[in-house]
Amino acid sequence: MTGRGGRLSLGERQAAEVSPLVLAYVGDAVWELFIRSELVAEHGAGSRVSELHRLAKRAVNAESQSAMVHRLMDHLAEDERDVVRRGRNVRPGHIPRTSGPADYRCATGFEALLGFLYLTGRTKRLGEVLAVAEGLVDGAGT
Repeated sequence: MTGRGGRLSLGERQAAEVSPLVLAYVGDAVWELFIRSELVAEHGAGSRVSELHRLAKRAVNAESQSAMVHRLMDHLAEDERDVVRRGRNVRPGHIPRTSGPADYRCATGFEALLGFLYLTGRTKRLGEVLAVAEGLVDGAGT
């Protein structure tokens, strides 16, 4: 089902049937765009791309996302924690050399949550989760 602007909008039951890896695929893009947008807003549109990229890498990596999702769990509703667990428990085809399996799986759970909230059109809740996650990133010195 398509929502406004041609964007896919799934119902809760439909989203429950979507592969956690597909949810994480979308969630990865949501997190990356959020972080990049926040960095441009904070550092100015005239910033050097190489510097923005260096800063973004501090928040957009499996180790950072893994630590974040552990601290974020207390802020999530039960259905949201279930999505994180589904994402964390999926066996990805490969694990990048830059992270360990446990961190990568936890990061996949975080990304699955963002993808779930985005695809179900729960944009207000997505904004709340992103704000908490951003605070955790900022609080970690990144």
